[in-house]
Amino acid sequence: MTRPATDMMRSLPESHGTIAVPRGGGFWRRLLAFIGPGWLVAVGYMDPGNWATDIAGGSAFGYTLLSVILLSNLMAIVLQALAARLGIGAGLDLAQACRAHYRRGPALILWLLCEIAIIACDLAEVLGTAIALKLLFNMPLLVGVCVTTLDVFLILALQRYGFRRLEAFIAALLIVIAGCFAFELAWAGPDWRAAAAGLVPTAEIVRNPAMLYIAIGILGATVMPHNLYLHSAIVQTRAFGESERERRDAIRLATVDSTVSLGLAFFINAAILVLAAATFHVAGRTGVAEIEEAHRLLAPMLGVGAASTVFAIALLASGQNSTVTGTLAGQIVMEGFLDLRLPMWLRRLMTRALAIVPAVAVIAWAGDRGATPLLLLSQVILSLQLPFAVVPLVAFTGSAKVMGAHAAPRWLTALAWVIAALIVALNAILLWGVAFG
Repeated sequence: MTRPATDMMRSLPESHGTIAVPRGGGFWRRLLAFIGPGWLVAVGYMDPGNWATDIAGGSAFGYTLLSVILLSNLMAIVLQALAARLGIGAGLDLAQACRAHYRRGPALILWLLCEIAIIACDLAEVLGTAIALKLLFNMPLLVGVCVTTLDVFLILALQRYGFRRLEAFIAALLIVIAGCFAFELAWAGPDWRAAAAGLVPTAEIVRNPAMLYIAIGILGATVMPHNLYLHSAIVQTRAFGESERERRDAIRLATVDSTVSLGLAFFINAAILVLAAATFHVAGRTGVAEIEEAHRLLAPMLGVGAASTVFAIALLASGQNSTVTGTLAGQIVMEGFLDLRLPMWLRRLMTRALAIVPAVAVIAWAGDRGATPLLLLSQVILSLQLPFAVVPLVAFTGSAKVMGAHAAPRWLTALAWVIAALIVALNAILLWGVAFG
């Protein structure tokens, strides 16, 4: 027996419905009230894990894997639109929907898998921030990993000023990242015709095991499972009303917000790969996969002394942004699946500790060069977790029983099932290659 949405505890109760949406006025005025959740979602599509996969893909295979970034981004736009639809139409975040509509056993399994995905994501944030601190301040990587625990207090300080201020902080850092890469691309002078050709998929991506491994890493780094839980919750920070018409309008506005924001995420992801292709691949440096190596080579190879510093600043901004969204996703997943509410600082410390342990172990054993392979592995783990978030999301949003009048249209549900099938197929190919390749 499932519980209706009205009987469930509110998602993110401290921020639920705290941002007013104008009842009257034109489209642009109402859209302005909805701009924000998309920026938080976009953060997950350009976190430090993306940097490792994009640099490795660009340096090794040039512009070829741009098609994977484009395909992943288009898939993300569809899936995030469904996540927003679930949060607004059903009044449930994805974790709450799983708890309400699945038996306890399957729901607990999904919770465990989602926690693994969040730990993998947090691992990327830890390593990315630590690497940036090393590049900018020459801080030892092991020390930087430990310093990242202080992010807990940054989150607590930000949330004291309200959800709108938190969104503004995220947007400001996104602008910094985008600006940094605009400069990098201007200095690199990529072959834009070759880059455009790279947007067209080729069969070689599936046939080449090394290329496929990085491609699935890009998919895992782009379409983030925890983002689906996050988006379905944070759209509910808007006080959009209870009527069918108001919910329908809110779904439309939230979809515009996330689509535009993910367009910026595509630019940044593509910019990282294009930068690696234009700087390293064309010069025959096809083995550049380490973020630190890319930082060291950028300035001399581009002939611009500031190139490496700008790169490190963008990386630090990316790591800090990802910390905020990781915190919120961890809270949403624990509260939604378990109906268990812990203090924010305790929840964050628990997740961060689980990410720090493998990071410290690998760095202590393999040295600093073990960081980037661990980043790549974390993104592949995220990709392997994707089906367990995508399949329930598509099933819920296509169901009139769950969504009522706001169930996704048949064409959108069909498209989402194709995306889910593609994700499962790519993961099966990866597992087959690991087991028998």
